[in-house]
Amino acid sequence: MKYIGSKDRIAKHLIPIILKDRKENQWYIEPFVGGANMINKIKGNRIGSDSNDYLIALLNELQKGWQPIKEVTKDLFNDVRNNPNNYEKHIVAYIEILFTFGATWGRGFVGNVNDKVCKGRDRIGEGYRNALKTQKEIDGIKFIHSNYQDLEIPSNSIIYCDPPYEGTTKYKDDFNHLDFWEWCRIKTKEGHKVFISEYNAPKDFKCLFELEQKTPISKTSKTKQIKIERLYSYCG
Repeated sequence: MKYIGSKDRIAKHLIPIILKDRKENQWYIEPFVGGANMINKIKGNRIGSDSNDYLIALLNELQKGWQPIKEVTKDLFNDVRNNPNNYEKHIVAYIEILFTFGATWGRGFVGNVNDKVCKGRDRIGEGYRNALKTQKEIDGIKFIHSNYQDLEIPSNSIIYCDPPYEGTTKYKDDFNHLDFWEWCRIKTKEGHKVFISEYNAPKDFKCLFELEQKTPISKTSKTKQIKIERLYSYCG
């Protein structure tokens, strides 16, 4: 599903590394599941967790067969934005994720045809079809609303983390990066295999993979900046 920071494009590089030594029936866990763009490509026992309860509500409802709203108007968008308590959580998430610029909660409506970025594109249809596509890909995944620190993880699991990157604004809430890296160390020592996507990591984490990515500086800019996506694990 369209989501900020999605690993959909590079999943083909990451998954073979992460699952290289996976054992039969071993659990695969994502504490920052986001739009489920990695976990939807993996089979077997899977848990996808996120601290965003609206997002988890949407994934669970899609999994149950909820039919997404096909005609999302600007009036509906604004009403959901201004009166979220009048709507069920999965509808709020559907509107705020699939119909905002960059799939970023709180940003503008993508369906404004007068905007030069959207002109000529069926952004409403794209969001609707994206949700239907996700619905077909997430069967069998256990989705849980939980902070990563409180998530109950089965013994000897494979844990893949795609947290808010340091120095970027991926989520509304503050994120303590020092606590996160310490949690990764602890989980590794408990017997789990922990993998982390980030641009940089502490010195006691080993880089297993890196890929240069070119991204626009802004939604209207043709100028691109180079960033290095990396996959890390704790080496002690």
